[in-house]
Amino acid sequence: MPDSFQTDVPARLDRLPFARFHWRVAVALGITWALDGLEVTLVGSLAGALHESPSLRLSESQVGLAASAYLAGAVLGALFFGWLTDRLGRRKLFFITLLVYTVASIGTGLAWDFWSFAVLRALTGAGIGGEYAAVNSAIQELIPARRRGTTDLAVNGTFWAGAALGSVLSLVVLNPALVPPEIGWRAAFILGGVLALGILLLRRDIPESPRWLMLHGRPGEAERIVGRIESEVRLRHGPLPPLAQGPVTLHRRGHTELREVVHAMLHRHRARTVLGLVLMACQAFCYNAVFFTYALVLGRFYAVPASQVGWYILPFALGNLAGPLLLGHLFDSIGRRPMITATYALAGLLMAATGLAFQQEWLGAWGQTLAWTVIFFFASAAASAAYLTVGESFPLEMRALAIALFYAFGTAVGGVVGPALFGWLIQGGARLDILWGYLLAAALMLLAAATEWRLGFAAEGQPLESLAAPLSAARNSAYPAVTRRRQ
Repeated sequence: MPDSFQTDVPARLDRLPFARFHWRVAVALGITWALDGLEVTLVGSLAGALHESPSLRLSESQVGLAASAYLAGAVLGALFFGWLTDRLGRRKLFFITLLVYTVASIGTGLAWDFWSFAVLRALTGAGIGGEYAAVNSAIQELIPARRRGTTDLAVNGTFWAGAALGSVLSLVVLNPALVPPEIGWRAAFILGGVLALGILLLRRDIPESPRWLMLHGRPGEAERIVGRIESEVRLRHGPLPPLAQGPVTLHRRGHTELREVVHAMLHRHRARTVLGLVLMACQAFCYNAVFFTYALVLGRFYAVPASQVGWYILPFALGNLAGPLLLGHLFDSIGRRPMITATYALAGLLMAATGLAFQQEWLGAWGQTLAWTVIFFFASAAASAAYLTVGESFPLEMRALAIALFYAFGTAVGGVVGPALFGWLIQGGARLDILWGYLLAAALMLLAAATEWRLGFAAEGQPLESLAAPLSAARNSAYPAVTRRRQ
């Protein structure tokens, strides 16, 4: 078997029109974000019920700690499953991680005290964290370059479809006329796990990433999969357009070693590493600090009953869903750098203004919800673009692990600390203290905007192999790595 080979698999995938196959990929894999949104919203909406539960009776601080346990599990799950995804393939892992999520979510509904609840939340998070690495890498490798930004933002934005579902579900399970209170919150978590079982069926027809196969010395399998996809697309769309790039020459290699990953991040792509860390950490703090504890704010400062929290979460979730769906195409047309900068900056400025309005008691419960809805219309697109950026920044051999590392760092720094900090601030009951927390979140979003403006690069319409040449590519590859470009 020769040490090197040529393949036109990337070019053939990128020339395809967006077809039914791509819709199947987006739905079957992107549903992960809806599950995450369902989980996060349930905990936020059920915070009051968890506090009042005879078996749990979680304090405000324990609600925040349970949220942090979920995120800590997501960090560890992303790292472990991300490492496995680059070694064993995308397809195997997006089945395994979904099974972990399913079992842990059902187990959460059977928790008997704070510690069992926190541990099961951590395991649920581990499944979701692993999904982020396996699914993000697979989607980016299967979607044509010219639609990658639009699709990736829309898929990440479906987190909020799950959040909307969670808010509606909470209105049912928290209604004592329909469901006994102690059973309601348990049924919500169990139902989330049961829904995940159906998603396994949707994924049966999703193939392994041909890009992963070719980079692991299996070009024959990659060719067969691409051939089947092309045949399906031709039946509906007619003859395919010509290839925009020639073949790429790759060297057969084993698993990517950790030292190669470290070298790529700290030397070859150092600026992109800084950019990814800042974008991920800042949006994670902003989102998780506010969203995980929003039900506590509504209850303590606006006297909203726990059974009614879902009504306030629903418009908030729909605004977040609308952001990536309505703005996503601009990331492919106007470009990554101006759009990421603008969405982070707008979210930061609006966050600071809303925090001041909260401190001055200018807003009622619905006014506060409207303000958050506007803020996170922009912040949702910004956060989705952060995942897009880290996936596009590094070579294919280390894509899943890179996504996992950035997700883990961002979640650990911004996500684990945020809910615990805000839970503590809310428990103190002083609006001024909470204002400082909101101003910190605003400052971090503005920092991310400035970092994107300085270090951002033009990725729209570019093949993944052009943005970051594969580690196994020969020097005469048809896909030379691009340098950072201003728009």
